[in-house]
Amino acid sequence: MHCAAGFFDNSANMNDSRSPHFGDAERWARLTEKQRACLDLLLERKSSKQIARILGIAKPTVDQRIATARAVLGAADRDEAALRYARLKTVYDPVIHDPARIPLPTRLVPSHFPNGDPAETIALKDGAFITEGPSASQPPFGDLWRPDHSLSKRVMMMAAMLVMAVILILAGLAIGRELTRLISG
Repeated sequence: MHCAAGFFDNSANMNDSRSPHFGDAERWARLTEKQRACLDLLLERKSSKQIARILGIAKPTVDQRIATARAVLGAADRDEAALRYARLKTVYDPVIHDPARIPLPTRLVPSHFPNGDPAETIALKDGAFITEGPSASQPPFGDLWRPDHSLSKRVMMMAAMLVMAVILILAGLAIGRELTRLISG
């Protein structure tokens, strides 16, 4: 009779999640998605209040979900529940692949052109736009804006810009003087 009573006690404990006969896979399967969401945030050391704010639910709902998850996991407190959940998560919810993409290494392709250079190679320069028509070979100002000009060319370009600036200022002053004379009578 004593053995029979012990047998019944063990069979009653089979449904209890603290039973050693209750498998990890069954515990994982019994956790709901909502409980897992709370436990995920519990792993990040969030309080019930913070979890409630993040999930947009009431704090008592969070406490109820964590308490139910604790019972499923057979944990005595929140910390033990988090540890057991973390262990189960690594086994039953592993990351399948890393989302980071590693580019394939580049490989050289053999050239089909004589001397390895196509007959009509387009030379691109910084800031130059290739267009159709006669101006396609040269930019609008020729080689004026090239950065590799000699010092004497740079000095001459700066002098020309200074002369243009002086002419524009003098023209503006002359126009202003004439307008003032016309307005004043």
